[in-house]
Amino acid sequence: MSEVIWAPWRMEFIVKDKTPGCVLCNYVDVAPAPDKLVLAQRPLAYVVLNKYPYTAGHIMVVPKRHVSDLAELDTDESAALWSLVQASASPLRRSTGCSGMNIGMNIGRVAGAGIYEHIHVHLVPRWEGDHNFIPVIGDARVMPEYLEQSRQRLEIAFTELHEEAQK
Repeated sequence: MSEVIWAPWRMEFIVKDKTPGCVLCNYVDVAPAPDKLVLAQRPLAYVVLNKYPYTAGHIMVVPKRHVSDLAELDTDESAALWSLVQASASPLRRSTGCSGMNIGMNIGRVAGAGIYEHIHVHLVPRWEGDHNFIPVIGDARVMPEYLEQSRQRLEIAFTELHEEAQK
């Protein structure tokens, strides 16, 4: 007998978001708020919760300018992107209690980028035993909390990061 794991929030991903334009550009200059996925804004980059997370608390750091390759970033944009990646690691670790994290980029469709037109850096919290047989045998992931719960928890940890840029 097979068991059913309900993940109704995935249907939106399956049928694809019909938001016009670049999904990531739509977050530029959106202030963090309870009904938004944005956690922090800085002049050249921002932090957003991944709408289709690999694990709970999966965030992305995104340059504000729409570019598809690292080489397209100017020196200031590159420094801002990596500075915000570094600044995001501590509040992410603090708010999730993760024991490690994966940080990386998928540049280009063949590299696995879901949004290949606009580069972004993934910060994926990891815990001991967070993966088991289910992804291998059942071809499914088990998320321990809803996206909204992740956002509420991260919002508190990222408040200082966002407020630094507002000064």
